[in-house]
Amino acid sequence: MVDTQQLDQRIAPFRAFLFDLDGVVTPTVTLHMQAWRETFNQYFAGRELEPFGDEEYYELLDGRPRFDGVAAVLASRGIELAAGTPEDDDFFSIWGIGNRKNRVFADLLAGDGIAPYPGTIRLLDALAMLDVQIGLVSSSRNAEAVLAAAGVRDRFTVVVDGLIAAADGLPGKPNPDTYVAAAERLGAAPNESVVFEDAESGVAAGRSGGFGLVVGVDRGAGADALLAAGADLVVADLDELVR
Repeated sequence: MVDTQQLDQRIAPFRAFLFDLDGVVTPTVTLHMQAWRETFNQYFAGRELEPFGDEEYYELLDGRPRFDGVAAVLASRGIELAAGTPEDDDFFSIWGIGNRKNRVFADLLAGDGIAPYPGTIRLLDALAMLDVQIGLVSSSRNAEAVLAAAGVRDRFTVVVDGLIAAADGLPGKPNPDTYVAAAERLGAAPNESVVFEDAESGVAAGRSGGFGLVVGVDRGAGADALLAAGADLVVADLDELVR
């Protein structure tokens, strides 16, 4: 094992490191928030409903599978819609609203691009010098496109995203299944692995999955909320874990 003195000693003993994508590796939260805002406010227009607020993103959407999030936002306004089908692209089903949001997000990503957080790159650089495994776990079905746009796909040996979760029948966060699957693919047990998460649902997944350390990254959810969800420690940026 290479010397780990450059790492915070709270994370140095572990074998595998599992990163969430949005809000941990890339600041795609801003693009997601904008895409959700545009989509929901178009749907709410003319229905005498409160416009979508950014605080709802953290409460109802952040870290959740897309269609679970749609259902949660609609339920908060007393709206029930049929699930629909994956081919829907209208406002008459949960799938339709989710697909419309995804189209808006893809347009924003193509137009604006994305860059990774410098602090996360600093931690990834330090981990790359060690005999450890690195994976990424995301509820997003756009994870591969985001990683490619940010130029960091080669940093992760394993990626378990929303598409893989759907194909393998893995429930999304706050269930721990996607994180457990990523650890298994890296050849590590959960108690040998660290989870890095900015969402309460993701932190809860790490805690319920029995992971050795759950690091909350406070990009807006709030340190108190992340600690309450089960984080062992909270940082504002991952470069705090590199000496």
